Amino acid sequence: MKFDPAAKLQLSINLSAYDGVNPAICDSATFAFSRAELMSDTFEGKTEGCFLYSRHWNPTNQVLSSSLAAMEGTEAGWVTGSGMSAITATILQICNSGDHIISSITTYGGTYAFLQNWLPKFNIGVTFVDITDLNAVKNAVQPNTRLIFTETLTNPLLQVSDIPELAKISKENRLKLVVDNTFTPMIFSPCLMSADVVVYSLTKFINGKNDCVAGAICSSDEFIDSLIDVHSGTAMLLGPVLDPWRSSSIRKNLFTLHIRMKKHSENAMYLAIKMKEQGLKVRYPGLPGHPQHKTFKKMMNTNYGFGGILSLDMETTDNAGKLMTAMQDDGVGYLAVSLGYFKTLFSSSGTSTSSEIPLETQMSMGLSPGLIRMSIGLDQDIESTWKKIKNCLNKI
Repeated sequence: MKFDPAAKLQLSINLSAYDGVNPAICDSATFAFSRAELMSDTFEGKTEGCFLYSRHWNPTNQVLSSSLAAMEGTEAGWVTGSGMSAITATILQICNSGDHIISSITTYGGTYAFLQNWLPKFNIGVTFVDITDLNAVKNAVQPNTRLIFTETLTNPLLQVSDIPELAKISKENRLKLVVDNTFTPMIFSPCLMSADVVVYSLTKFINGKNDCVAGAICSSDEFIDSLIDVHSGTAMLLGPVLDPWRSSSIRKNLFTLHIRMKKHSENAMYLAIKMKEQGLKVRYPGLPGHPQHKTFKKMMNTNYGFGGILSLDMETTDNAGKLMTAMQDDGVGYLAVSLGYFKTLFSSSGTSTSSEIPLETQMSMGLSPGLIRMSIGLDQDIESTWKKIKNCLNKI
C-alpha cells in the first residue's frame, strides 16, 4: 500500500467544541471586515483565514478543498463549477500565447475540443501523442512547450499513463505535468508520483450521485495561490465558482468514496472476466492481458482495485446501439453519458463523449465505432447483472 487516501481524508476532519458533524453551509456571497485595512490587506494577499467574496473563497468551499487536498496528498486544493473549468483554468494559468502543450490523443472529447479547437485562437499549439509511447512524448517537446496533459486512465480507450515516467520527462524539460484523475480517485495519487497538478470532474465517482456538476484542482500552495490571485489568477478572473450548497453535499459523499470505489472495482472485474471468458472484446486494466496492466499495478494504491470503467467493442455502431438498448430495457443500467453513478451507465463513445474528435482521428487512435464505455454500478448481485447482460448479448 503506497498511500491510503481514505485514511488521510479521515484525518482531515478537525472538529472544535460545539461544531456540527457536518460543517455549516456558508450562505454568503460577501464577507464583512472588522476594519478597513484588513480588507485592503486581503485584496493584496497579505492575510490568512479571511474571506472577501465567494467567487474567490468561502468557508464551505475551503473545507471541501482541504478534504480533497488531504485525499490527494497535496498542499492545497480549489473547487470549481465543473470538471472542464478545472481543466481550462489550470491550462490557462500555466500557458500564455505562443506556448505549446503535449497531450494524450486519447482523452475526453470536451478536453480534446478545448485543446484542438479553442486554444489555437490564442496561439497556443498542441501536439497529440500516444501517451503510452514515452519516446513519442519526448520527441514532441519543443522549446516553447509548457506542459504535458494526460489522464491516468484515458477516456475511452483505458490506456494507463505512466505518471512517474512522464514526470521525469516533464522535470527534465522544466514542464508542468497535469493529470486528470477523474476515472481513478483513491486508486492513484498522481501528485505523490511527482505530477504537478491533478484535476477532477467531481461530478463522477467522487460525488457518485450524478446530481451536480463540479470540478477540483489539487496542487502546491504556490500554484493554488496563483490560480486565485485577485489580480492575475485564472480561476479568480474567469469565475468558475462552485455553489457552497453543492460543495457541502459533495464533501459528505466524499467520505463514502473508498467503499464505493472498492465495490465499483469488484463488480467491474467480475464482468470483465465473464466477458473475456465469452470471447468478447473487453478492455479492463485489471485483466492481465491489458497492455498496461503492470504499469497500473506499479502505480496503484492497492486497496481500491482497478476501477469501475471497462470498454466492450461490439465492432459496429448498430451492434453497440442494439446491445445498449437491450441492456437498458432489461434493467442492467441506463443508456446515458457520464460515469461513477450507483447504476451502470453505458454509451457509445465515438458518437457521444468522444464525438468532438474527428472520425479519421478516432480511427487512427483505434476507437472502434462499436466501442461501448461502461461505468459499472454498485450492484449487490453482480452475478444476476451478468446473466442479464449475457441474455442481451444473445439478442444481437
